[in-house]
Amino acid sequence: MRRKLAAGNWKMNGLAASLAEVEALAKAHPAPRSEVLLCPPATLLAQMAWKAKGGPVMVGGQDCHPEASGAHTGDIAAAMLKDAGASHVILGHSERRADHGETDALVRAKAEAAHAAGLVAVICLGETEAQRDAGTTLDVIGAQLRGSVPDGATAANTVIAYEPVWAIGTGRTPTLAQIAEVHDFLRAELAKRLADAAGVRLLYGGSVKPSNAADIFATSNVDGALVGGASLKAADFGAILAALDSA
Repeated sequence: MRRKLAAGNWKMNGLAASLAEVEALAKAHPAPRSEVLLCPPATLLAQMAWKAKGGPVMVGGQDCHPEASGAHTGDIAAAMLKDAGASHVILGHSERRADHGETDALVRAKAEAAHAAGLVAVICLGETEAQRDAGTTLDVIGAQLRGSVPDGATAANTVIAYEPVWAIGTGRTPTLAQIAEVHDFLRAELAKRLADAAGVRLLYGGSVKPSNAADIFATSNVDGALVGGASLKAADFGAILAALDSA
């Protein structure tokens, strides 16, 4: 059985005062059935890890550099995230791919670095609206999966997150049938490469909110969610977590 995972991506949001939300979430959900992960901006990672220590909330980074160290001003190595208290790192998010020109090959290199540092890589995939309208969703997702996931990926060190680009922060969501189609496809494609593909968790992301979470979590091969804006407030994220626990 795959343990469900509720992951929150704070993106470029949050100041020190925002860490009160972590304590509120842990207090409201002291022993969730699902795993809980929050990925704050790098400035808050160590503080959040300290506040979350001993509780149900794990902490992750939002990106890492493929190199272990060196002259890379402004970048953060996977080992640095681990040292700061992270257990996971989000890689290949559509905003990184679009805003920073990240390729599948670069995402793969970052995932390899994350694995080497002992981090779980949460690798993001997703199609644009134009690609969805052109009927090439599965071709795009398949190519991203092959290019971004390292050969050394396992159920223990890798999570896959499907985030249709056109649904992120827009309030729009695919139909449940569309979500199931992609998640079933991902499961089948992973089975061609990984011996333990059945154990790899597949998250859905893209305008997940308390009002639609239960239906999404009841969908085939959906093992949790990667949540953006709704993860910033303990009440909203807690409601999503509760829906996941009940799935």
